Order: sequence, then structure tokens, then C-alpha cells
Amino acid sequence: MKYTEDHEWLEDNDGVITVGITGHAATQLGDVVFVDLPEVGQTVSKGEEIVVIESVKAASDILSPLDGEIVEVNDALADTPGLVNDDAEAAWFFRMTTTTPEEMDGMMDEDGYKEFIGD
Repeated sequence: MKYTEDHEWLEDNDGVITVGITGHAATQLGDVVFVDLPEVGQTVSKGEEIVVIESVKAASDILSPLDGEIVEVNDALADTPGLVNDDAEAAWFFRMTTTTPEEMDGMMDEDGYKEFIGD
């Protein structure tokens, strides 16, 4: 798994990248009450807002960590957004293919992310 400074995690499964937020981010957000997911087939650019999360504390945007295309979304989050709080790594937001897989090489590994958040 790779991690971004925006508290997203990415996992590459044979060229399909699964993206979610970290447990640290979920804890900071508080109880998640709404998740607005992207459309399957949507082409996205790195840094583009693609997911909106609303919690009891605040609203937050998830930015695309890579250029690519959305190939699947986690529809369970639409009905049960609190899954993010139950297990942030199991409650992924979307899966994408990317035209720039080499960009994952510059992202943090788990130890680097733990150091980043001071854990």
C-alpha cells in the first residue's frame, strides 16, 4: 500500500488502483454521515476533487491521487457511510486505472506514513 500527504491510501491490484482514506483521516473527520462518489467511467486528473465526505464535524474533499479513469465505486458507502469509521481501509471509495502508475513510486509506504502523522 502507498499513502499520500492528503491521508489517502492506494493499493495496486494488477493495474487497478483501489483508493480510500486512512484510519487517521477517518478519526479526524468524526462520524461520517454522507459520501458523494464519482461516476464509473469518469476520467479524472491528479488533484481533481472527486469525492465529498460529510461528517458531523465538517465536509472534506478527496482529490484524485493519479490521472486515470474510475472503473468501480463502493456503492455500500452511499447507504452506509459510517463504514468509513468502522474500518477505513475496508471502506474503499473507488477503483481506478491510471495512465501514470510510476507516480505511486514517490508516495509513502506504511512506515513513512506513520512517521508523517507522528504515530
